[in-house]
Amino acid sequence: MSESQNSYTGLVAELEELLKLRSICVAMKLFRTVEEMEAVPRIRRPKSIHTTDQIVAQAARLGWTVGITGDDLVGEQCRAVVGLGKADAEWKSGKHMTGVWFASEADAAQHQAAMHIVPSKQYQALAVSPLASGRFDPPDIALFYATPGAMIYFINGLQWSGYKRFDWSVVGESACADSWGRALKLGEPSLSIPCFAERRYGGVLDDEMLMALPVEQLRKAITGMRALSRNGFRYPFSQYGIQQDVRAGMAVSYPDRAGPAK
Repeated sequence: MSESQNSYTGLVAELEELLKLRSICVAMKLFRTVEEMEAVPRIRRPKSIHTTDQIVAQAARLGWTVGITGDDLVGEQCRAVVGLGKADAEWKSGKHMTGVWFASEADAAQHQAAMHIVPSKQYQALAVSPLASGRFDPPDIALFYATPGAMIYFINGLQWSGYKRFDWSVVGESACADSWGRALKLGEPSLSIPCFAERRYGGVLDDEMLMALPVEQLRKAITGMRALSRNGFRYPFSQYGIQQDVRAGMAVSYPDRAGPAK
């Protein structure tokens, strides 16, 4: 096992321990040439046409390493988000979504304009793989699915040191633009509520959210969650009881909240 792979393996093991993940933490990387992508060890190439949601799911649910070009994806909506499409005037018009997801062409065009997408013509291919495999060194971003409770704990970990308020948006359908599209474009932690397509075609469960972020931010969050754990804050959260006197519970973390029972 290489030093980099060992590092990623340990990182993922910590994340799984802290958040009790039910699926695999995934790495994603864009490639400037198809040849670079196909040189990744044990890379699989699709034999069918897919959505990007399905490609991500093949890594997150099956543990595969999969490489694609724009030709492997079902349409420009998938291609544009990861920079493998045209994102031309016709795509920006949103005509293909008018009457399907939006009442008018104006609504659809505003939706397209609201999406985070990777600038096109820079890349020819993309691949996904379990982060622990170490097959991308370094990956562009890491992605993982988790429950809302696990996600807020992870965010608390990100905010432990060097606090930052996170302002995330919800584009609606095509929510992959909120997660891997935004993270690839901006290099920032990006949380999304997976959309219909991700749940129907990507196998995303009803109680799952998606986080996409650079690996160094993943390390930062783990450091923060370790600190929170030492303070007694761990996931899953233990229930205290909705009718109990709250002071005894809160006094564990905030001594000034303790007081005589009524």
